[in-house]
Amino acid sequence: MSKLRILYVASEVDPFLAVTPVADFIRKLPSAMKNKGFDIRILVPRFGLINERKNRLHEVVRLSGFTVPVGDADMPVTIKVASLPLATLQVYFIDNEDYFQRKYVFTDKDGKFYDDNDDRAIFFCKGALETVKKLGWSPDIVHCTDWMTALIPLYLKTTYKDDVIFKDSKSVFSVFDNDFAHKFELEGLYDKVRIPNIDDDMLLALSTADYDGFIKIGIEYSDLTIIPTEVATEKFNTIIDVLPDKKFEYVSETNTDGFYDLYTALAGA
Repeated sequence: MSKLRILYVASEVDPFLAVTPVADFIRKLPSAMKNKGFDIRILVPRFGLINERKNRLHEVVRLSGFTVPVGDADMPVTIKVASLPLATLQVYFIDNEDYFQRKYVFTDKDGKFYDDNDDRAIFFCKGALETVKKLGWSPDIVHCTDWMTALIPLYLKTTYKDDVIFKDSKSVFSVFDNDFAHKFELEGLYDKVRIPNIDDDMLLALSTADYDGFIKIGIEYSDLTIIPTEVATEKFNTIIDVLPDKKFEYVSETNTDGFYDLYTALAGA
């Protein structure tokens, strides 16, 4: 169990980018798990606010140069890498000029939520899994964090369930209180999300085309959902109530021993 492989997928990681509490979580927990002997990789988007020169990002040519579908478009993927300071952990950055080369993260300079944030999330989730395939590294646990990574458990349970890299992978989904009021365009959303072995019935959680929809689908298809006690609000309890058969754990973001026990138990299940 000391060689357990954990892939963390997140929207951000400190010190490269810190917009929400996710950044601190992904800075500290993977480092703690590495210190316990686990093999760790981290995948995040390369948002435009990340300074490549300052953070010493460089392109990994052998991993770049592929595309992933988002609706009718095949979007090119570039992979860059850097080391997490003081932790000797590899962080892989998924880049695309159209989606991520902007001066802001999820909202424009006037605070308006980007209309294509759903496309960006879909691209990131698809690109993350294809990047891991190119790495040839089979994770025992894929730990997804917050709404932007919520489609990965769905993809692992469907398209990638028999893939040699992911066939034994278990998914964990951490919920954060980073909600937004924006509603995406429902028309075309299912088509953009869909990849082989996925039909519309599997996407009903997304029918609200909003934050709750992404959270619901992440919970629905993950093997385990983690909710820090401080975000166990009425809103999340409502989501939990409509998914009574799912397994939930309440674990503080700083409880590294709790996460260690959860990972080892899930990997051995």
